[in-house]
Amino acid sequence: MQLNLSDDEAEVLCDYLGRRLGDLSMEISHVDNPAYRRILRSERDVLRRLHEVLVAATADGARTTTPG
Repeated sequence: MQLNLSDDEAEVLCDYLGRRLGDLSMEISHVDNPAYRRILRSERDVLRRLHEVLVAATADGARTTTPG
């Protein structure tokens, strides 16, 4: 699949993913159910890869949120 984004769209998505990664890390640390924790970790791994691609693709990756 190929997704074309404007610079503004890519920056907004990158920022959102960075914030969501931080939220997920906090949520994972509070989850007691091992199966649910695995699901959240898997989701976090996918979002991290997407975030890394967006950071690399944007001209100003320094303005994005750092993942948790």
